[in-house]
Amino acid sequence: MSAETDHRHHHPIAARKRAWQQRLNAKFGLDRMPVIRKLVYSVIGVTILLIGVVMIVLPGPAFIVIPLGLAVLASEYAWARRIIRRGRVFVGRRVGKRKPPRHVA
Repeated sequence: MSAETDHRHHHPIAARKRAWQQRLNAKFGLDRMPVIRKLVYSVIGVTILLIGVVMIVLPGPAFIVIPLGLAVLASEYAWARRIIRRGRVFVGRRVGKRKPPRHVA
């Protein structure tokens, strides 16, 4: 295991996600059928992602739903993990550029 992999396994959110995913896979027997598992996660992830894209023009929290769909897809696809990683970097840079609020007396 690389140092990066060790770091990811100790992150509390990642650990909870893996535990949730393992329970779901075991409950539905998806751990024994990797092709079916990938299909199920793909259909769910794409559905959530498309709902988020629709929410861009319709009222709704698209900025929450789109990353959620990508997170589901990231459990099976490296390209979705890369998009999430790039989004985190982008948000981190944007948050870092914020100026502290000025207090008006």
